[in-house]
This record gives sequence, structure tokens and C-alpha cells, in this order.
Amino acid sequence: MTIYWDAILSEGESHEVEFKESPDEDLPTQVCAFANASGGKVYIGVRDDSHIVGTDASNAVRSRIQDSLNEIEPRLDVKLEVQDNIIILTVPEGTDKPYFCPAGFYLRSGPYSRKLDRDSLFEFLYSEGLVRYDEIVRKDLPIDERFNEIAYKRFIKKAKLSDVLDRETILKNLKCAGEAGDKLCFTNAGALFFRINDEDVVFRHAGIVCAVYEGTHKAHILDAKELNGDIVGNVDDAIVFLKKHLRVSCKIEGPGRKNILELPEDALREAVVNAACHRDYFENGARVMVEIFDDRVDIVSPGGVCKGISPENFGAVSVIRNPIIAKMFFRIGYIEQMGTGIGRMRNAAREANIADPKFEFTAFFKVTFKRKEADVSIGGQSGTIGADCR
Repeated sequence: MTIYWDAILSEGESHEVEFKESPDEDLPTQVCAFANASGGKVYIGVRDDSHIVGTDASNAVRSRIQDSLNEIEPRLDVKLEVQDNIIILTVPEGTDKPYFCPAGFYLRSGPYSRKLDRDSLFEFLYSEGLVRYDEIVRKDLPIDERFNEIAYKRFIKKAKLSDVLDRETILKNLKCAGEAGDKLCFTNAGALFFRINDEDVVFRHAGIVCAVYEGTHKAHILDAKELNGDIVGNVDDAIVFLKKHLRVSCKIEGPGRKNILELPEDALREAVVNAACHRDYFENGARVMVEIFDDRVDIVSPGGVCKGISPENFGAVSVIRNPIIAKMFFRIGYIEQMGTGIGRMRNAAREANIADPKFEFTAFFKVTFKRKEADVSIGGQSGTIGADCR
């Protein structure tokens, strides 16, 4: 192996490079930080100013280095090489994060390794998908308080679940409840589905806001509605709102007529369910928005797309942010196979002969359906615009 030291030294320390003059007690910290980030290399025998001083690379020293790295939990496979009196440690990105060393939890950030306090550790775990909102058992929400019997019975019927088991067992099997001390409490998923949450500050952010605007900008609101019930009811009511405010045409089929919504209901429902199912519920400062403009419908959810999804693999790769919520919607037939929602929206749009939905993802995920211009022709296969045909 030939190493081009000039190139390495000229770049200096970075997100993936650390220089150390000797293998001191701080070494496990640096390795741990790399493992919790995207991996990197530690060059032992190089000063912080990029000056090569070399180091003792004897078997005894290498053995001590290995012993110190064994203090990292869980165990990490670090490659050790020696080149030109420099010890090189190649640290892979960890596959079992978070990694812990005797000094605590560390994360590489730029050319530095920073210790994670409680809040930043939680943020790190969440960003890595290691903490899921819907799985958390809420010890402040016992299931015998504000239980939504109507929503529960509706779900059981839609999911075609047997009522042989008692309610508590069913909720635990669905991962909608868990033990918290001597009480059975909702998980966040269970509370979203089976708790009365109207006007409840605990889950106010989990609702859906529907609005109709005049024109193509958010200037004048013509109608609006806040939906703060159970998650399935919110989805159903959002679809009712859309159907109320979108145009309906008539198509004559034999002796009768068929009402046709200007945008396919299957695509709209898929987008609303997707927003409720996959939004970032840790973000409590924003809600799902269903917005109708003269030229389009926007369905916006907080949180963007999950880690691992890029513009290149979007629609082909599925990463589920809230697996319990997704499984619950699957049970009642609101979604089909996991990860097929984007394709189903596109297919429904093409079958309805409208433009493909447009997808945008930054800190929010937005689906935009372009509305058709109103067809005001009379006769032939066209009919009334803006009202049911009877």
C-alpha cells in the first residue's frame, strides 16, 4: 500500500480524519466518535499541525491499542495498519449504533469529536432511526382514561379482528399499549388511534388542517377545518373535505350517470394516509396540511423523507418512520404493501388522465396534484361541474 502523505497532510483534520501524536487515553473517544458518524481514519504519529513525528509501532503498543479499543461497546472491528512509522486505524461506520466508550457517547462533527448530552443523544438516536415515536409507551396516558370506544370498535371491524381476546390483550398485541409500572398505558401509536384527543394539547400537533384558498396563493381563506380526532377519523374527514370542495363531473354510463371527482380519490386518499402515517411526530410545531388552490391541491407533512431515501431512489426504496402506525393502516386496508404508496399515486393519476403528482421534500414532504381546468361544455359526455349529478 502506498500512501500519499502530502495529500492527506495538506487536507488536515476533518470529519473523517484525526491526527494523534501518540496512542493516548483519548484514542477510544475518537474511534467511538467516528463509529457513531460515517467512519474515518486515525493517524497516530502525526501532530495536530500535520507534522509527521512517527510513533512506536511495536507489537506491545499495538496490543495496548487493541485493548483500549475493546473498551468500546458494542465491539467494533477496527483495522490497524503501519506505514512509515505511522499507525493507521481505519474505523468503519458502525452498524450497531450508538457506540459507547469509557468517557461517554461521542459523535464526530467536522474536525472535532463532541460528547453527546441527554438531549443531543436522543436527537442522534432519532436521526438514526433508533428511537421511533410510535413505539414509545406513554406512562402519562393510561388506557382507561379517555379511551375512544367508537374508534376502537370501528378499527376492530375494519381490521376483521376477532373479539375473542380481551381489549387489553388486543392492544398489547397491536403494540398500541404497554406496561408502565403497574398500569397499562398507550403507546403513542395507540393514543393516536384509540384515545379521545379532541382539543387535547398532548396530541394537538397530530391533527390535520384543511383549507381552501382563493386563487393560487395563501392570501384569502374561503373555508378551513381543523381535524383533531383519532388518526383514522382525521384521514376520513380530510377526504370528505376534499370531495366537498373539488369539482365533480358526470359521465353517462348506460341508463345511469357516474360522478367523477376531478382528482382521483384513490390518489388523494393515498397522499393523505401517507402524510398521517409517515410524518415526523417528534416535530410538534407543525401539522399535516391539506390545501386546495384554484390550480392545485397540496398535501404537506412535517419531517421530509426518512434517512436513506434520496432523489435517486425515491419511490423505489421504502424506509418506514412509524412502523406501528403503518402496520395499523395496513390492517384496515388504507395502505397496501409497504412502500407502494408513491407508485399507487402515480398510477391512479395516469388512469385518471391527469398530470403525475409532484413530490418535494426538504424539512417537509409535499405532494402536489395539478387540477384540471373546469369543463363547462354541455351535452356529449360532460355534465354538471362543481356539484353531484343526480
